[in-house]
Amino acid sequence: MKTVKIKDKKIGYNEPTFIIAEIGINHNGSLTTAKKLINIAHLFGCDAVKFQKRTIEKVYTKEELLMPRQSVFGETNGDLKRGLEFGYKEYKEIDKYCKELGIYWFASAWDTESVDFLEEFNVCAHKIPSACITNINLLERIKKTNKPIFISTGMSTMKEIDTAVNILGMDNLVIFHCTSTYPTQNNEINLKVIPYLKEKYACPIGYSGHEKGIVPSTIAVVLGACAVERHITLDRTMWGTDQAASLEPEGLRKLTRDIRNIKDFMGDGIKKVYESELPIKKKLRRI
Repeated sequence: MKTVKIKDKKIGYNEPTFIIAEIGINHNGSLTTAKKLINIAHLFGCDAVKFQKRTIEKVYTKEELLMPRQSVFGETNGDLKRGLEFGYKEYKEIDKYCKELGIYWFASAWDTESVDFLEEFNVCAHKIPSACITNINLLERIKKTNKPIFISTGMSTMKEIDTAVNILGMDNLVIFHCTSTYPTQNNEINLKVIPYLKEKYACPIGYSGHEKGIVPSTIAVVLGACAVERHITLDRTMWGTDQAASLEPEGLRKLTRDIRNIKDFMGDGIKKVYESELPIKKKLRRI
């Protein structure tokens, strides 16, 4: 089974789980908030943080941008989208800050211009969001970077996933099982897809979760997910479409703790009597 190398880390079934804290747009347009979230991810041992990058005028039509939508940024959908979008100045500071802390960062690019933008910072990887899995031009552009690629599979049929995998190849690819509802209901998480994807594709399989809580993400690792991505927030009651499906700092702490302990929990599968059991055995075993 192939492994994917990101800088000095490997993603594969015999490697430590690669944990991605997705900041996305939960910074609400504030670089200060973004830095606080980066700090939290670093504090609790995440391997990387992830953002989203869009060229607004390319991703949305003029009609979509002019649609009425009240927000702190204005009265139209375009005001909202532009207000949430970081530019070169912000990402230059993010790049510097992550390097100082020693945590990797990358982003989901929604268009080819955004891939070009991210390449200016020599990001460690690229992410293809579920919404863009059928964007052939985007897939081909990201493929040309020769960087590790994460791809989410929410809202996607197996035929669509197969098409994307055929374009991207499996040498440098991590496929995320994902359900694109925020938050995801328990009966739609469908973790049994993870072992199915493991059997079907010769590349690492991960999990991008949008559920409430941490149990499904932990189970995903037990089922074979070798990378986990979760949205993070300072407070789930903050304004924003992704906040309710995000982990607050304490939730992220518990998730990273539990994931890092799974290898010890699972053991080697050989039934044995441990040295620590011998005094108990001597005391309690009567026959």
